Formats: sequence, structure tokens, C-alpha cells
Amino acid sequence: MKKLAIIDRLKELAESPEDANKAYNEFKKLQQESNDIKQVPAAKVNELWKNYQHYAEKFYDLIKLNNEFREYDFKKNLEIKTHLCEAAEKLADEEDVISAFHQLQKLHQEFRNTGPVAKELREDIWTLGFAPQKMNIKIFERFRAACDEFFKRKAEFFKSIKESMAGNLEKKKALCEKAEALKESTDWKATADILSKLQKEWKTIGPVPKKYSDAVWKRFIAACDYFFEQKNKATSSQRSVEQENMVQKKAIIEKLNAIDAQETPEEDAGNAIRELMKEWNGIGHVPFKEKDKLYKQYHGVIDKLFDKLNLSASQKKLSNFKSTISKEGNLYREREKLVR
Repeated sequence: MKKLAIIDRLKELAESPEDANKAYNEFKKLQQESNDIKQVPAAKVNELWKNYQHYAEKFYDLIKLNNEFREYDFKKNLEIKTHLCEAAEKLADEEDVISAFHQLQKLHQEFRNTGPVAKELREDIWTLGFAPQKMNIKIFERFRAACDEFFKRKAEFFKSIKESMAGNLEKKKALCEKAEALKESTDWKATADILSKLQKEWKTIGPVPKKYSDAVWKRFIAACDYFFEQKNKATSSQRSVEQENMVQKKAIIEKLNAIDAQETPEEDAGNAIRELMKEWNGIGHVPFKEKDKLYKQYHGVIDKLFDKLNLSASQKKLSNFKSTISKEGNLYREREKLVR
């Protein structure tokens, strides 16, 4: 270690008084090298500093060269250390306690790196130290109190975050349960609207603990996806049925038009029309956009055929027949209205 090598060499100089005058320049060089070394093991800091100070002071005590030069060093070191002490005392008025603490540590290190003072002043300047003892304690207590307050607030903050996340998790679990209860529903429109609202509500809920976030989201979205997949299948199947129904109803309209175009005995025509009407009423829904068009075509040809069937012997029967048609038409319209 460089510090140890410097101390060992300094020890040699301090214990060789006959060479002290010649060794002064080397001493100053060693002193500078020591100051340039910033990083040493924390456990060794005090021990190294004490050893260094001991041999530096011993070297000054033994040195025999020009007293004026020696006294100049002592005076300069005294001025520096006095200035450092005054700077440390002013930290008592520093509002930012953390800044004050760090400044104090820096002043302390500068004090350690400054060379010795005259022998008769050494004890006084070190009692004084890098700051009066009670002031050093006071500043540290302020620093410690500030740290304690910070960590207290930090703990409270994370506790509130943890509680909030736990609450969010319970809310999201409740939405999962609602979605799962609805996933088998065949009330497609109403259920789709409810699930869409649940998805919007999910977005308004804050985060949950990370270890649960993926699982609870997958649970919720799985229930929603299941319902919409079933809805799409049912809707697709329903559209196919409606297309088939439309084909069948168009075929009935064509048959009715064929009856109108033929010279068919009235009784036979009436029977054929009744059968086609029963068949029409037994067919389910057609695509919504085609419904009105087909309905108008169908009743248009029915009305035309009734006007054409005008036998005096069967007038009453035909009148009842028309009434039945009208009622069935009304029932059909009411059913369509309810479906919409």
C-alpha cells in the first residue's frame, strides 16, 4: 500500500537526525504524495493518519535546518487549521443539515492532511479539533434526525403504496368474478355491454403487486374473450340461418306470383295460398335489412290474389280468410318489433 510505504520512509527520516537537514525536500515530497492519496481502506484510515502525524511531527521536532523555514511551515499550517476550525463553527448556522454534515466531513479531511504546527500549540489546536466537540455532536444529531425523518416518511409512503395495491387487487378480483359469471350468457347484446363497461372500469383501477398483476389480468381477459368468441360463433351461425330463411321466403313469393299468373280454379288457388302462408309463417327471421322489402312483396301478392278470388258462394269464407291473413300479419309485425 502506498500510504504504508510513505509512512515507513517518513519513519526513517524522523529517526535519522543527522540527515534531517538534507531530507527536508524529500519530506515535503512525501507529504504531497500522502495528500494525493484519497482512497484507503475505511478500517485503516485512523491508524494510518495517526502514524503519519506522529512521524511528521517527530521529523519536525528533530530537524536542525534553518529555523526560519521551519517556523514558516508551522505558521502556515496553524493558519490553515485555524481557518478550517472557523469554517466548521459556521456550519452550526447552516439550514441544510445534510449539506452541513458533508461539508464537516470535508473540513475534517483537510485538517488531517494539513501538516503539524509548533509543538507548544499542537495540543490546543487538537482540542479545538476540526470542530468543537459539542458542535460536532450537535451537527451530527441534526443530520441523524433528518435521516430518521426521511426514512420514516419513506416507510410510510411504501406502506401506503402496498395497502393501495392490495386494495386494487381485491377490486380486480371482483371484476374477474363478475366476468366469469357472465361468460356463459347467451344474451349477447346486454352481456356484451356489461363486459365492455367492466373493461373500462378495469382501466380506472391502479396497479397491483407485481407478482399478481399478470395472473389477475389473464383471469379477467380469459372470461371476456370466452364470451365474445361464443357470441361471434352464434352470430355467424344466425346469419347463415337468416340467409337460408330469406331464400325460402323468396321462393314462396315466386310461387304466389305463379298462382297469380295461372288460371287456377278458385278453390284450388285458395288452398294453395293457405298452404304457402302457413309455410311462410313457419320460417324464421331473415337479414334485418331485407325484412321490410320481403314483407311488402309478400303482402302485395297476397292482397292481389284475394282481390282476384271473388266467388259469391265463398265470399264469407274468403272474408274470414282475409281476416286471418290480417291477424297473422299483425302478429308477425309485433314479433319483429319485439325482436328489434
